[in-house]
Amino acid sequence: MTYFVYLLGSYKGKKLITYAGYTNNLKKRLSLHNSGEGAKFTRGRAWKLMYFEKYKSRKEAINRECYIKKNRKFRNFIKDKYR
Repeated sequence: MTYFVYLLGSYKGKKLITYAGYTNNLKKRLSLHNSGEGAKFTRGRAWKLMYFEKYKSRKEAINRECYIKKNRKFRNFIKDKYR
């Protein structure tokens, strides 16, 4: 099965907020976040997909998600490319 690690972005005023996660169905997961049924942090905002990567196993995807969540330098790099 294929898994995706993704980074979502949403503006709160002028500030760009990001959210990292993983899933096996990227389109469905994005629609859940935007409909208010995703993670609690993502509720009430309009999210756009900024970045994603594909992995063959769930374990690889989880490891990469943890790396992205902890690595502010990487997230800021993606934010700068997105703006």
